[in-house]
Parts: sequence; C-alpha cells; structure tokens
Amino acid sequence: MSMLKKHIDGIDSKLILKNIGSQVIEKIAFSTYMRWANFDLEYIRPIRWLVSLFDEEVVPFKILNVVSDRYSRGHRFLGHQKLEIKKADQYETSLKKEFVIVDSDKRKQIIVDQLKDLAKKNNWVLKIDQNLLEEVNNIVEYPTAFAGSFDKKYLQLPDIVLITSMRDNQRFFYVTDQQGALLPYFVSVRNGDSNYLQNVVSGNEKVLVARLEDAEFFYNEDLKRSIDYFVKKTDHLVFHEKIGSMTQHMQRVEEIALSLSSQLKLDKNETEDLVRASEIYKFDLNTAMVGEFSELQGKMAGIYAEKFGENKQVSAALGEQYLPDSSEGDLPKSKLGALLSLSDKLDQIFAFFSIGQVPKGSNDPYGLRRAALGIVRIIKEFSFDFSLNKLVSDISKNSLDKECFSKLKKTYTSESNLNSIIDFIVDRIRQVENNTRYDILDTVLTKTETGNILSLFKSIGLLKKHADDSDFRDVIESLSRVQNLSKKNTEYKPIDETLFVNDSEKNLYAASLKLAQQKDIVDDPEDFYQKLASLKNVINDYFQENMIMDNDEKIRVNRLSQLSLLNSYISKLGSLNKLIIK
Repeated sequence: MSMLKKHIDGIDSKLILKNIGSQVIEKIAFSTYMRWANFDLEYIRPIRWLVSLFDEEVVPFKILNVVSDRYSRGHRFLGHQKLEIKKADQYETSLKKEFVIVDSDKRKQIIVDQLKDLAKKNNWVLKIDQNLLEEVNNIVEYPTAFAGSFDKKYLQLPDIVLITSMRDNQRFFYVTDQQGALLPYFVSVRNGDSNYLQNVVSGNEKVLVARLEDAEFFYNEDLKRSIDYFVKKTDHLVFHEKIGSMTQHMQRVEEIALSLSSQLKLDKNETEDLVRASEIYKFDLNTAMVGEFSELQGKMAGIYAEKFGENKQVSAALGEQYLPDSSEGDLPKSKLGALLSLSDKLDQIFAFFSIGQVPKGSNDPYGLRRAALGIVRIIKEFSFDFSLNKLVSDISKNSLDKECFSKLKKTYTSESNLNSIIDFIVDRIRQVENNTRYDILDTVLTKTETGNILSLFKSIGLLKKHADDSDFRDVIESLSRVQNLSKKNTEYKPIDETLFVNDSEKNLYAASLKLAQQKDIVDDPEDFYQKLASLKNVINDYFQENMIMDNDEKIRVNRLSQLSLLNSYISKLGSLNKLIIK
C-alpha cells in the first residue's frame, strides 16, 4: 500500500476576496444587459457604489471607476444618502435603520404576512402567485402592502383577462370570495412606509382601470366578428419566411393530427374535433385582445371559441394548445388539448429542422428544446402510443404534395431529418427521467428505430421496477447473451425446423413464436417482461447444448437466425449489455 501526504498552504482570505469584482461580479450572467456612460462593461444595471468589508477592514477592488468602500445608502426616499458601515456583521442592522430589509427571505415573509392580514381583514381568499411574489420581493426594499378596488362592471370580462391585467401588467395579487369567484379588489406592495398610502392606492387604481377599459373595448369588438373572419387573416401572418405562413403551419398540424388520430385509433367524434381544432386554433392571434395582451394567446382562443359556438371539447383544446409552456409548466388536462399541443410542437420541430435551424449550444431562438420536452411529457402523461416513423410515412404518402409543404419539400420527411429529430426528442427523456440510473437510460435510449417514445418510457419503467429483483442479474445475463450473439448474424434467413438437432432448439423456437403472440411492451409492460424473464432457463439450456457457430453453415445460419428472432423482442428493452448488474 502506498500513500502521499501533501501540505498546501492556505491563501489569505483578503487576497481571495479582493478578486470578487473581476472573478464574480463581472461574470454574473443575466438574460439582458446594459451599458452606461462610455464604459464597455455590460451588466444588468449601473453600479453606483460597492461595500466590501472583511470584519472592519475594507477589501479593496474596483469595477470600472467605482472603488469599494464602507459606505452604502438607505431607502431612496426614507433613508440617508450616505451610510457608514463600520463592521461587516453590522451591514443588515445598519440598513434596516435606513428602511432597507436586506435579507430577501425576511422581506418575502413580511410581504406574505401583510398580504394575508389584508385578506383576512376583508374576508378574501388570496391567490399568491409564487412567481409574482418573487418578482415583487426583488423590486422593493421596504415593503408595505395595500388594497385597492375596481368597478364591478369589469367582472363581465373573462377572469383570465382581469387576472392578467392585475398580475402581469400591474404586479397585483387578485382575490376571490370563499367560493372562488373573482372579486373587484386587488392587493399589492409599495416600496416604502404607510405615509400617504391612499395616494398610492388611488394611483394604482387609475392605472388598472385604464387597462381594464382597453380590455373591455377589445373584448366587445372581438365578439362582433367570427372565427372565420379571424382564421382568414392568419394567411397574412408569417410563421417563418423560409417555412411559410401561419395558415400553412396550421395545415401541416392538421396532417400530423390525422396521422396521430389513425395511430391512436380515435373514434369519429374525437377525430372530427381534433381536425376542427387544428383548422382554427391560431385564430386568436388576429384578435384585438391578443394584439394588446399577447400573454393571452391560446387562452383567448379557448374562450372565444366557446363564445362563437364551438363545442366544449374543441374550445378546451384551443385553450390548452401551448401547454406545457415551460419545462415544468402545467400539462393539458384534455386528451384533445394534449393531441393539439403535441401536433403543433411536432410541426415546429420538423419544420425548423428541415431548414437547418437546429439548436446548438445554448442557442435555441425558436424554443425547440422546450417544445421537445413538452412532447415527451405529454406522451408520458397520456400514454400516447404512436410511431414517429409511421407519422413521417403517412405524411409522405398522403400529404407531401400539398401546398403547405411546398417550401419544405421532401426534407420534412427525409430519413436524416427524422433520425436527427428522434435523437433530439429522445435527449429530452433524460431530462424527464433525471432521477433514473444513468445505465438504465443508456440501455433503453439506444433503441429508437421505431420512433415510439412511449415504448422507451415503458422500458425504462420496467428496468427500474425489476432492477432489485433477486433474479435480475441472471435474467439480464441470459437475455444479453442472446443479444450479443445475434449481432454476428449477417445473413438472416427463415428458420428451418428440420435443421434442429435437439429439444433445446425446439423449445427456444416455440418460446420465440409464443412471444410473438403476446402483448407488446406498450400494451402490457409487466406481462412482456415476465415472458422474457421466464425464458432464462430455456436460453441457458439452449446455449448449454448447442454450439452456435457450428461448422455446418446451414445449422450455424439457422441458429443465428433463431437468436435474431428472439432478439427482436428482447431489444425492445434496449441494449442490455449497457446495464450495470451486480
């Protein structure tokens, strides 16, 4: 046994801290940047002063022309313009005296407590949106909550319009009664104390009413039109200059929806509703309401569709067309909504890949990774059993000569495009299954020939479920042996039973034929696995009694073909030699 002892001298803390400007602050990443004065440094906001203390000592460093010191400033209106901080551990208490709550968690709790007090006092049910709470918490230093109101007449507007006006445009929290009905009140937070608070309330009410007046006008104007009126205008909307118009996008989505309907065996009513939804689902992009409140696209499609007489299934689907709209966003609740969203996202990916717009590195301007993640989440949630290969085949046979594919042509359904897309979508499965053993993912995600995403999830689930079984190792070793030897088969031929020389060959062949009669892995995963696991002894007997690479070419080819037949079922679990078994 050998070992090494090595002593590395520590570095003085002050020497480390003095690099905090160049090595930390200047390298913080933001979604947007700005410059100020004549400087080249890009940062989220101009830096006006720097406080840098190690106990009582100033740790010197410089960012542009700003030098670190011990002086800060209090609240812009309530505090002093210059505040000396003598020791680092006095930072929080010193600023609190100047109306700045430094600790974000404490500040957030103050906001929550004040909001809840207002709701309790007025017998309101408060809806605290966590994203909004986080935003408000980061734009105030000394929070004071307040309540305001608006005219009851605006309650005739859809709730989502009112909520969006309050939450997204004004950073207000909405309230409901005990039954969940929206009330004509709101609560919010000012950055300051309670002095002149009524002036703040009045000012915020006026701004909100102006937004609601606009919303009411747009809503009533839109309802004077029809879906056909708005749908016709989508032809003037460009989806992408190299891909085509929004109308063409909708037409391609309809073709995808028809293939999915066929593969998933939807009934007549479901198919008709899905086709109708795909024909009109982007119409709200031309409405005045969405033109002013872009956050409402999709949601207004669902609301207006019902107002214009579409059935509830179609209307609900239109309202869910963008879901999920983030990596962990809500999924569609309806089957029809899930299929519409799925079809829309699939066309996005196929179309942009067709013109070479493939995400690289962190660059993904069209949100294709988010779309692919939405696809795999929807498939997993709804157990949609379909093949991307079959989808491409259907479009190639039935639709590719249609005008909506004119700019994309055969690239849309080319084998190289399909393979790239399958790999791209399958990569998102790793994100969804981020708590799954890496070797299980490596095992399953190498088998993507059919483009059936659901089968991959089923295989992952099976291996996770049985990985701790007492016989798991023996089962996998037997199945892996079949897989490994079947790779040597370069000339598969129909199996000739007259070439069998013993019962073990007959038994394995009979078992293989029986597997063909069983339900597929997607239909009944557990039954599928148990049938494979039950072959352990049959496979072991086969290898014990037979020399696969027999000198007789006919027998050798027949045995390799027999293993290839069995492997066609085993491989639905993946490449089992990648599994780590103990």
